[in-house]
Amino acid sequence: MFNIVLFEPEIPPNTGNIIRLCSNADANLHLIQPLGFDLNEKTLRRAGLDYIDNNLIQIYDNFQHFLKIHENINLYGISTKGTKYYHHVNFKINDFFIFGPETRGLPEKIRGIIGPDMLLRIPMASNNRSINLANTVSIVLYEAWRQNNFTNGN
Repeated sequence: MFNIVLFEPEIPPNTGNIIRLCSNADANLHLIQPLGFDLNEKTLRRAGLDYIDNNLIQIYDNFQHFLKIHENINLYGISTKGTKYYHHVNFKINDFFIFGPETRGLPEKIRGIIGPDMLLRIPMASNNRSINLANTVSIVLYEAWRQNNFTNGN
């Protein structure tokens, strides 16, 4: 099972789509506060359907709280600032992938804690800023799952 970490997500439908994605890919979802919305937000619940109630979500007060609970993990940061492509890494079950907020991306402080060897990027056309958060999570999660023969999938 993989772990998706959203650092201070801002847009409810993105998080709702990621909740649904995580449920269907047998992944855990970790949300680091502050959130840009309430978990009862209508657009979040619409995008997440009934998957929101699957007990796959853990919420943390801040990044330090997350790190305190999850020590000695493989934590990959996904950022346009990464130099290594996501598909050049051999992912293992239980790896963690952290994504920054939609309008700011993964903060420099967190990128520094993760380190350049664990900071990954997705290729995209020149002169573009970024890919939608939910799409980015999909790309990385399904590559990691594919590399592990879709363990627990059908």
